[in-house]
Amino acid sequence: MATDDAAVSKGGLFIPLIDFAKFLHGTPPERAATADAILRGFQTAGFIYLKNHPIPPSVLRRAFARSADFFDQPLAAKLALGWTTPAANRGYSSPGREKVSQLRDVDEVQRERCAAPDLKESLEIGRDSDPLFANLWPAEGEGKLRGFRADMVDFFDRCKSMHEDLMRAIALGMGLGEGFFGKFVDAGDNTLRLLHYPAVKADVFQANPGQVRAGEHSDYGSVTLLFQDSRGGLQVRSPTGQFIDAAPIEGTVVINAGDLLARWSNDTIKSTVHRVVEPPRRDCVEYPPRYSIACVYAPRAQPASPVPAD
Repeated sequence: MATDDAAVSKGGLFIPLIDFAKFLHGTPPERAATADAILRGFQTAGFIYLKNHPIPPSVLRRAFARSADFFDQPLAAKLALGWTTPAANRGYSSPGREKVSQLRDVDEVQRERCAAPDLKESLEIGRDSDPLFANLWPAEGEGKLRGFRADMVDFFDRCKSMHEDLMRAIALGMGLGEGFFGKFVDAGDNTLRLLHYPAVKADVFQANPGQVRAGEHSDYGSVTLLFQDSRGGLQVRSPTGQFIDAAPIEGTVVINAGDLLARWSNDTIKSTVHRVVEPPRRDCVEYPPRYSIACVYAPRAQPASPVPAD
């Protein structure tokens, strides 16, 4: 076993904390044991935490700083880059525009959004070389957004490389060739989401039943890499139906399996429902802003071959 460490162990939910360096740089037995631990985490919880991942702390700090720079702009400047269509999935979404949900009926989702909209704003960034859907970038000029596009493209590429490493680990854990998923995820439908949860009065959550910062949902793709700030608020649904805090751990990335990877594995891998609520600290008048960066990965849009059975 590559690790017995727990990032979360409560209410029947065990999310492992795994040293990714042992897969990236370890001996063959270490790589195999780490791949097994990753797969087992996805099969039991649908979530894992990775430490010693390949994104340098300085790069991550820079990405969070640039995200804050973007959201600090006047609303009009952000709306000029407004999200347009689901097919493109590019651009800015203002607070209340999105309501993530497990509901499938459009009218039900609209009613839920009107009653308790998600308290967040986001910027969706895709492959900058995508020939069909262009990214919507802010004008940089000489202001604090100078270099924003270059920084985001660099971060996008680094996370894509990490995603490819992770898919190799999953393939190895499943007893497949490490390159099995490569042809499906190369040039896939990938999205880098910059997320800002603005400061909010604490009594909003008590006055408005069902109010959260991001509603209950599972992710649609293969995996999601989630980088959190220190504020907290992410919760994962346990096997008993409770929502358990998945607190930030410095130097780690939280990774969850998505619906497509679950289906790809004949549901031996779990795509687990999660949400973002107010931070664990409850004794304040106003909750501070929260920032996170989610990298959502999906295979390229073509028929996928079944994963070979044991």
